[in-house]
Amino acid sequence: MKVTIMYDNTAWRHDLTADWGFACLVEAYGKTILFDTGANGSILLGNIKKLKIDPKSVDDVVISHAHWDHTGGLVDFLRDSNDVRLFVPSSYAVPSHVAREVISVRQPIEISDNIYSTGELKGTEQALAVTTERGVAVIVGCSHPGVKEIINAASQYGNVVALIGGLHGFNEFETIRNFELICATHCTQHIEEIQSLYPDTFLEGGAGKIIEF
Repeated sequence: MKVTIMYDNTAWRHDLTADWGFACLVEAYGKTILFDTGANGSILLGNIKKLKIDPKSVDDVVISHAHWDHTGGLVDFLRDSNDVRLFVPSSYAVPSHVAREVISVRQPIEISDNIYSTGELKGTEQALAVTTERGVAVIVGCSHPGVKEIINAASQYGNVVALIGGLHGFNEFETIRNFELICATHCTQHIEEIQSLYPDTFLEGGAGKIIEF
């Protein structure tokens, strides 16, 4: 599995633009999935271009939740790349014509081989779970339902060992003590504490960061 962060509050690569929001590209098992779209379409597309990613290579788009900093680039991205399946939580109403197929997600579903949605948790947000030889890697938007809730939901697919994305106000740090990889991004309020507690497994995020797991 390869994850490329394309939109984040900070920039890992100095030639990319940082902005409040989150988006990443997940490549696994022959599929390419855009997870969230940041806040601004021009920034998203600009970063994609600098990363030399072809938007038409994306098979599916998964939106974690309906907040503007995760959906703001969606229309611009789909304008030239609407031949995709779009997975959105059921609480997010989008016009059916914006993509080839719009799938409203309420319950856990398989998106592709070894790639799953946790389903919409607490009526707000879904997360992505990818099974790997090392365990399950979870990609999150803001973790509004709670990190424990998300991990519990993702655990139906195997042992969760990696967590990437925004963790909001998460402070139950013992929950991730045995993880092999932690990349806290975007809205995470306690990044410094997490890095201090788990220096061997913590990875700094930022637009342009590539994670292979």
